[in-house]
Amino acid sequence: MVIVDEQAFEPGDMLARLCAGRVDSGGVVSFTGVCRGRSNGRVVTTLTLDSHPTYTRAQIVLIEEEARRRWPLHEVVIRHRHGRIAPGEAIVFVGVASAHRREAFEAADYLMDQLKTRAPFWKKEGGEAGSVWLEPNPVDLERASRWSEALTDGGRS
Repeated sequence: MVIVDEQAFEPGDMLARLCAGRVDSGGVVSFTGVCRGRSNGRVVTTLTLDSHPTYTRAQIVLIEEEARRRWPLHEVVIRHRHGRIAPGEAIVFVGVASAHRREAFEAADYLMDQLKTRAPFWKKEGGEAGSVWLEPNPVDLERASRWSEALTDGGRS
């Protein structure tokens, strides 16, 4: 399931929804990205994520499909906001359920690396000193590149 919208959401509700009635999965992993109140020494009062929601959602669905091809996943939930986000609010939720924990951890890590580098969002931080457009983070790009060759080993944990 992929949701891209402007609505605030509660990560705990997303996780509960992912886990509800699940008896086939031995591992459920989730990650929530939250808007920080400080970034690179600046006070942040708002984070604005611009996107074309239909196109952005389609690109995220492709990333989800890639993860499903790499790992035997029972369920994937991705929720990503766009629009204005305040410090402390959730930006993104990624939840993965699989038979085993290793696949769930790896798939969640992969999904976040891909979302950070490939999901088409334009980010602007607003704060006391004005607004700043954010460029892609070289560390995020390096982390994402490791997946171009890494494949799951199929091990069971």
